[in-house]
Amino acid sequence: MKHNKWLTAPLAAGLSAALLSGCGTQQGGGAGSGDNVVVGMSDEVLATDPAAGYDPGSWLLFNNVFQSLLAFPKGGTEPQPEAAEKCDFEGGSTVYRCTLRDGLKFSNGNPLTSKDVKFSFDRALKIADPAGPAPLLSSIKSIETPDDKTVVFRLKTPDATFPSKIASGAGSIVDHREYSEDALRTDGKAVGSGPYKLESLSETEAVFSVNGGYTGGAKPQNGGVTLKLYGGDRAALSKAFAAGDVDIAYRGLAADDIAALETAATTDDKGVDVIQGTSAEVQHLVFNVKDPVVGKLGVRQAIAHLVDREALVQDVYKSTATPLYSIVPAGIAGHNTAFVDTYGDRPDAAKAKKALRKAGITDKVKLTLWSTPSRYGPSTDQELKAIAEQLNTSGLFDADVKSVEFEQYEKDIAAGKYGVYVKGWVPDYPDADNFTAPFFGEGNVLGNNYTNATITGTLLPKTSAAADRTGTDQDFGKLQDLVAEELPLLPLWQGKQYAVAHDGVTGLEWTLDASTVFRFWELKKS
Repeated sequence: MKHNKWLTAPLAAGLSAALLSGCGTQQGGGAGSGDNVVVGMSDEVLATDPAAGYDPGSWLLFNNVFQSLLAFPKGGTEPQPEAAEKCDFEGGSTVYRCTLRDGLKFSNGNPLTSKDVKFSFDRALKIADPAGPAPLLSSIKSIETPDDKTVVFRLKTPDATFPSKIASGAGSIVDHREYSEDALRTDGKAVGSGPYKLESLSETEAVFSVNGGYTGGAKPQNGGVTLKLYGGDRAALSKAFAAGDVDIAYRGLAADDIAALETAATTDDKGVDVIQGTSAEVQHLVFNVKDPVVGKLGVRQAIAHLVDREALVQDVYKSTATPLYSIVPAGIAGHNTAFVDTYGDRPDAAKAKKALRKAGITDKVKLTLWSTPSRYGPSTDQELKAIAEQLNTSGLFDADVKSVEFEQYEKDIAAGKYGVYVKGWVPDYPDADNFTAPFFGEGNVLGNNYTNATITGTLLPKTSAAADRTGTDQDFGKLQDLVAEELPLLPLWQGKQYAVAHDGVTGLEWTLDASTVFRFWELKKS
């Protein structure tokens, strides 16, 4: 599953100071003209080929330039027809049939038929790029195209989440005449049938125009979008927004900036709007169950009794996140509160001590918490230090924090060198399956050596096969209860999505939801 679509990067400190001092309150300045909207973000667009990209910037491009058979409606988590007129399972959850809309065309004028759909999925699986979405499509056994408008997917095993998977960027449809079946496109261009066309792409800017030949459900509210790319330079993004060079700052908001801007928005009109949306982004403290220290359940239980999530989200994240007490976050069907039911919602040193003593541990537990400085946001090191302090204040632990760059961090986790470390997760699709199967199924992305036969042999296959997703709540509840009991990880927080816009920009509330689809077509500037 996904390794790359991790947490948002922050804007540089100073954004709020620049804005609140009265600078940059004009509505976009000369950044855009007419109905064009200029969006700035600190991410890069690493790929224009849907068979390769699995990062947030690339999926933003895919979701606007390419069509998928299905798409997530604004504010919704149930995929609806997009390039397809209709899609349905036949006789269970192993055969999925889609009928295409009439008149579908790519932006170059070529017709889009079932041949292109089959080609796109077969191609992604054949190329199987390490940075691509092929794992999401691994349940596909074969694809049939009985006519130009019909696509039939035959799956290896029952997979009721298949519609959600192909509604994501992984389901992007490409023109078979424009793309090689066994090699990635490397010219920086993209030819799709979505509501926008990619006109140009450089390291600093992507320019999108409205695709006049688009046939689908989106109705663009602007004349085009220019995406300014700051390549991790948050100071430059901060300066650009404050100067009015971008209309919207997205993906890159520091907790202190958001808090200051929200306060200003409620006390005085500064010409800036802070838009908050729902998010299913989560962060976990992960335990290597084969580690000589945290491999002992009593140690993990003690940590669970001592971590103060409320303090973390208030002191470190300035309430830009909420405490998380389950594997499946709030807002996703199947969410429960297994961890608060088992360990409470407040620290309890007495119960932590009891857990250690029951495990035969009487001395202070010496422990290192491993962090990485930027991959999961700049506050990660501070957060881990706060957790270490919480543990040490109990008198039961002697914990410290070490931080290494992400590439080395991942290598060390794979080598089993860490006992306790942090992992973040942004979903591919808003279903409980995407918060459980990657962590506890085949190819566990956490690297913590945890397995549970009931989860992998019964609960995951059963929930995956259930066509009625609301009927999976009980089994997902059992799964979360088992995880709370065995503690291979400890949920910490669930994020909130934010964007900052100059006055006169609307529609952002329809781009910030649990689907993680940033919908260009909803943006409007007056």
